[in-house]
Amino acid sequence: MKVPYGTWESPITADLISTGSTRLLDVETDGDDVFWLEMRPADAGRYALMKYGSPPVDAIPEEYSARTLVHEYGGGSFRVANGIYYFTNAADQRIYRHGPATHPMALTPDNAERYADFELDTRRNRLIAVAEDHTNQGLEPVNRLVAIETDRETELSTLAEGEDFYSNPRLSPSGQEMAWLSWSHPNMPWDGTKLWVSEISEDGSLSDARLVAGGAKESIFQPEWSPRGELHFVSDRTGWWNLYRERSGKVQPVRPLQAEFGLPQWVFRMSTFAFLDSGQIACTYIEDGISVLAILEPESGRLTQLDTPYSHFSSIRALRNDIVFLGTSATKQAAVVRLNPQEGLAQELHQSNKSILDKNIISVAVPITFPTEGNRDAHAFYYPPVNPIYEALEGELP
Repeated sequence: MKVPYGTWESPITADLISTGSTRLLDVETDGDDVFWLEMRPADAGRYALMKYGSPPVDAIPEEYSARTLVHEYGGGSFRVANGIYYFTNAADQRIYRHGPATHPMALTPDNAERYADFELDTRRNRLIAVAEDHTNQGLEPVNRLVAIETDRETELSTLAEGEDFYSNPRLSPSGQEMAWLSWSHPNMPWDGTKLWVSEISEDGSLSDARLVAGGAKESIFQPEWSPRGELHFVSDRTGWWNLYRERSGKVQPVRPLQAEFGLPQWVFRMSTFAFLDSGQIACTYIEDGISVLAILEPESGRLTQLDTPYSHFSSIRALRNDIVFLGTSATKQAAVVRLNPQEGLAQELHQSNKSILDKNIISVAVPITFPTEGNRDAHAFYYPPVNPIYEALEGELP
């Protein structure tokens, strides 16, 4: 049927996309287990914490929703360690601890504070988190890093304060040092952040904090300690978000590349790389506008792209030598994926939507590059009109 562009009727409707759909977020691993969040529109927007199994199971009681409102955008609302779940409950923004045979127990007071981005300090039986205080209505909320006991509700202790925003508290493998990010107005985290490292004193407080990288015009993303205790992070100091590490007190690039290993940090717990047991680094980056999943050899800098059916990758985690992530493409539903990079085998643990669309009705993006000012190239995706029922009028452009 030949009809003008813009009048083609599509079977892809808002109802089709939203009915039965769940939004997948925040993949985490604990031992051999894989966890993720599902935002369920059909369940009043509840954020269900799911554990992989056959079938996947809801890991917290249905009256709870694992969603935080820190920085309003949230993210990083749960952690799982040794089978124990720690999560922020949407209704009251308190942190709860939930074990396999227990009912969730509140660890924080019922007040005007919110919590996100948890790090478990097993040596000191405490949870480290970003806290956001909304006590003074109408004024700017106060952010800080706090420590919370994991076995009872008690007073919180402040670890760091004074900046407008905090994120990414991360303990070294020895538990003797902690890294974190901070930034202040008018910066957003993709404008400029500071990466700090501090020793942890006998009483659990932080001491001798030093600035490792970052500042008003350098954005730092996802500080993580390697298993051997070297701090890795993404920095845009060259104009590209590349991966760096601190070794012997000096910051050095791991693999310089005209590509983006970092992302705008809208929410907590975003992850573009993870350390495999093999010593390799699983990572995703964007090069020439295309998202890539790869294996990085940290000593040689060798980067090997992995062939997958996905075109977008997020929430990169390690499970021994497998990579667990959220993957999607133009023709594949968003899914929690476990990939063995050696064998190239990808297992979809869970999909966001069970509805099946005819691939012939889906427009697959075509990457294009075109010159722009300053002798630079710009990148874009072109989505050609696709519908097997219709044809365009002769000579008409989309």
